[in-house]
Parts: sequence; C-alpha cells; structure tokens
Amino acid sequence: MPVAHPARAVDETAADVGTLTQDAADRLYPAKRAYSPYADRTFPSRPFFGDTHLHTSFSFDAGAFGARLGPREAYRFAKGEQVTASSGQPAKLSRPLDFLVVADHSDNLGFFPDLLAGKPNILADPIGRTWHDMIVNGQGAAAAIQIISAFSQGTFPTALVYRPDGGAYRSAWGEIVKAADEANDPGRFTALIGYEWTSNTGGNNLHRNVIFRDGGETAGRAAPYTTMAPFGSDNPRDLWAWMAAYEDRTGGRLLAIAHNGNLSNGRMFPIIEPGTDRRIDRAYAEIRAKWERLYEATQIKGDGETHPYLSPNDEFANFERWDKGNLDLSVAKTPPMLQHEYARSGLKLGLKLEAETGINPYKFGLIGSTDAHTGLSAVEEDNYFGKTSAMEPNAERSSRIFVKGAAGTLYEWETSASGYAAVWATENTRAALFDAMERRETYATTGSRMLVRFFGGYAFEQADARSRSPARAGYAKGVPMGGDLGPAPAGKAPTFLVAALKDPIGANLDRYQIVKGWLDERGEMQEKVHDVAWSGARKPTEDGKLPPVGNTVDLASATWSNTIGSPELIAVWEDPDFDPRQRAFYYGRVLEIPTPRWTAYDAKYYGLKLAPDVPKSIQERAYTSPIWYSPAE
Repeated sequence: MPVAHPARAVDETAADVGTLTQDAADRLYPAKRAYSPYADRTFPSRPFFGDTHLHTSFSFDAGAFGARLGPREAYRFAKGEQVTASSGQPAKLSRPLDFLVVADHSDNLGFFPDLLAGKPNILADPIGRTWHDMIVNGQGAAAAIQIISAFSQGTFPTALVYRPDGGAYRSAWGEIVKAADEANDPGRFTALIGYEWTSNTGGNNLHRNVIFRDGGETAGRAAPYTTMAPFGSDNPRDLWAWMAAYEDRTGGRLLAIAHNGNLSNGRMFPIIEPGTDRRIDRAYAEIRAKWERLYEATQIKGDGETHPYLSPNDEFANFERWDKGNLDLSVAKTPPMLQHEYARSGLKLGLKLEAETGINPYKFGLIGSTDAHTGLSAVEEDNYFGKTSAMEPNAERSSRIFVKGAAGTLYEWETSASGYAAVWATENTRAALFDAMERRETYATTGSRMLVRFFGGYAFEQADARSRSPARAGYAKGVPMGGDLGPAPAGKAPTFLVAALKDPIGANLDRYQIVKGWLDERGEMQEKVHDVAWSGARKPTEDGKLPPVGNTVDLASATWSNTIGSPELIAVWEDPDFDPRQRAFYYGRVLEIPTPRWTAYDAKYYGLKLAPDVPKSIQERAYTSPIWYSPAE
C-alpha cells in the first residue's frame, strides 16, 4: 500500500482550486470601495414625507364640524388626486405625499354618520335629537363644540356612546382598515393603519396616535382601544397594556405618538405621575420609553418645540404659540405647567429622570403632522385648508373665534398651517417606514419639504462637510438622528455632521442650529442654541447672536424672493463645552428665510385688511430627532 506523504497531500489540495497569488488576492479583496458610490448602499437615501394624524368624517367631532370626506377620499388626496372639499371647493396638493395615517378618534367610531342620518337610537335621546337638529339646521360648528365639550368633561350621554363591541363601531373600523389596504401601494405610497386614542379628561390633552406596522388582516383582529370604560381608559398605562396585549395575541407591532402637550396643562411630560402622588419610577419609565418612540412636535394646534418662558435666550422660541389653557380652554395655563408640555423641556426632564431611575422615559424622536379634521392633509401656507371643514378657505376665517372658554379665546387665525413628518426609511413600505419611526430616524417640519441630515460621532472632520454625499461619512463614522453616542473616548468631544437642502419649490435656508440640553454638575437642567451653519457673510455679534437673514416678503402681493438665504447648508461642528460626565442631547433646527403666512395669502385672495395682531409672515422650520450622550457608568 502506498504511503501518503503529507507535503504531497497539501499540494494536491491547493491544485484543486489553483494557486492563490498575492496579485489574485488583491483583485478579490480590493482595498478601494466600488467605483459606483451608490453600489451596495444600504442606508436610507431620501426622506419620505407624510402625515401620521389626519381625521375624516369617521371622527365624531370632524363630522359634526362638517367633514364629509371619508378615509378613501383622504388617501386619494394624499396621493395627489384632486378632490372636492367638504365646503365644495376643489383641492389638490402641490406634490403627492409619500404616506398617510388616517387616525380617526377611537371613541364613538360610527357615531357621527348615524347622528347625521337621524337614526332612531340617536333621536330617542333628547341630547342626540338636539345635536342632530343643530347640524341639519346649519349649526354644525356649535354642535361640534358641544359634543367635544361633553366628551372632554365626562358628560357625554351614556345612551349615545358607541362601544367597540357594537355593530356600527366594528363596521366603521372595518371600513377604515379596508380603505388603508386598498390605498397601500408598496414602493409608491404607504397607507399605515392607525387611530387616535383621545384621553382628554377635564379638557387636558393626553392624546396618542396608535400606528400599526401590520396590514388589515392582523390590525383588523382588534378593535381600537377607547378612553371610556369598560372598553377603555383615560390612563396612558392602560393604553400601553392594551398595546402589549395586541402584540402578544397577534404577533403584530405598534407604536404610540403623543401630541399637543401644549394643551395638557402640565400633564404630558410629568415628574409626578398624573392621578397619583408618586414620582415617576423605573417601571413607568421603561414602559413609556418602549411604546412612545416619537413625539408630534408641531401641528395645527400650535408648535410644541419650546416656549419663550422656558427658553428666554432663544430668539426663535416665540413661534406659533397656543398657551392660553387646556384643549377646551376650561382651565387657564400657569407658568409652572409649561416645562411639562414642550418637547425641549420634556427631553431635559428625561435626562433628569434617567439620572434618578436609570431609564429615560422621554427619549423620543420628533415628527410633525396635521391633526386636520377635514380629510385633507393640506398645510402649505398658500394651500391651507384649515383645522376643520368650517375653516376651509373663506373670507371670515382670519377673524372668527375658534374656541372660547373660561381661560380665554382662540381665533381661527391662530391655527398654524403645520406640519409634516419626514422619515428616513430604506423604502416606501409599511415595514420600512414603521422601523424607521421606531428607531427615531425622523424629523418634523412645519410644512416645508426641506431635506435635513444630522449625524453625531467622535471622528467627523471638516472634509466630511465638503462631500456631495455626507450620509456616507455620517453612517460610517457616527449615528443618525434618533441614535445614541457611546461614552466619549479620552480627550474627545462629540462632533456633528449637519446638512440641509431647501424644499425644491420653497424658500432658501437661513441657518442650521444645534440645540443642546444637559444636566450640569448640580443635576440642574440646562440648554443652549448654537448657530453652526448659515447663509451669507454674516458674522455673530459680540453676544454670540447671528444677525437676521433679512426679509423679502411683500405682504401686499403675498410673495417673497429667494435673493437672500442659501439653497443648502452643510458643516461639521464640535461641542466646545462638552463635559464627558454630563448627560446630554443634541438636535438640529433648520430655519428658512421669512415667507408669507397663510393669513397673508388669505388677505391677498379675499382683499382683506388683517387686524394688527394677526401674524402675516413666518419662518418655516424643521426639528430633527435628538442624538443622546450618556456618560460611562
């Protein structure tokens, strides 16, 4: 028997595949990336713009206010089709949206169509008959206010409550789910299924929009959670428990998006849990952080980024404010409430609670949406169709009262044409959009469709800001908006790569700012706004303030000129005050140059002379989700 020689055995094995030379290995494993910079790109390459908060005639309050467009019409409009608004006017977007959530109120789904039709069960109740008669006799707005007030104050007639186990309720939910599935067109347009849970006890806004990752086959297996017992609760803890039960039972996925903390009268971002005398504990922090990954920071009912009382050194804090009281103006606002209502202060409170409990309950990303009750996601300043169908374009809406209560009066001109959600997803599908929302790779806009990037890390350098594809360095060297920075390497401070491009049919950009919030060595909450990139040759003054960009708005003609500002901004910025021992967050804020507000367009179109206190111009803006820094334990 021949004897096998080890050396020969190795040679034979090598011969089976040929001889691997250094030259061949270099060709197989090239040191350079592919010639095409777009080959094998796995990170999101564009933001998708949409609305996660639109009401149709299926919402009992929207219907009472005159909305006659249902979910199907809402999706058609969002896709770019022209529709006839409830007021009889033609309506169309300048450009289609990429996605939409019809988020009708979960309470009393199916109630309004029966109220309008005068169903026997409605007319059998004296209050139901009164509301019906008011609507058919042209007093729908007054009826709507009564309906909302009754719901807010817990006086809604028991006999008129539409419960999730009822046939009319389930039929309405089935129609909402079916409309979303029919409108969903993966890769082109996404119709996410959702609803609004409208906790409003005492008129204090604790609303959440609940968004499904799932299609109708899964989402339709559960009726929405309401706020009224025995099928619901006004306590957010109970909503989160319902969400957990849905996921366990169906294998589906959910997230909740809170909004309008500015109308919560100090309850949206609490230190003491509402309804108790207990300070927020670890259990509350964990469950809220799990389910509420996003916050709606701007919409029609006022901007929610910050407030001049909270940010007195921020020259742009006084923006589209609603701060007179709670949702129905039944209770006046007091200054101590404010820190528990706005996104920036909520983020700071999250750092404080994380230091105490080990978990940050307010670690949320930012989006905008409309909260329109018209079925129309139309919030461009020159195409604003209002909060309700009674507020659709007309010559009186810049002077009429919208809400009046013990806390004061809000006028229709105080509503803000805002906003949209921008989502950095890998593709336009339910799964990809939901996953991007869950990882907080999102930003809010007040209606503009500017493109905004925000990356944080420890290795960005000025050369990265000279790239036409800053995202390549952004993802390679750091984390995107919504991410976490690990503990700082010795001697290193966080660096941020920022970039913004103007809306293609919108205004030039004024500046890109980074807002920092942190806990100082005494455990006190601090904040500072840094100008990091701006247009023109302006230089900060001695007090560190950047001079205004200027103003080209012609109010008489409701026009402006892009002769000031810049079409794009890009920079690398290093935190000059970084202390590695201090918890911190950073987010981007991008401002456009001044442009006409919707009130100016109304004045031009209808030939109006606006009252002096009515704002006539605006600086549209975007807010990115934060990037958080936590020190080493």
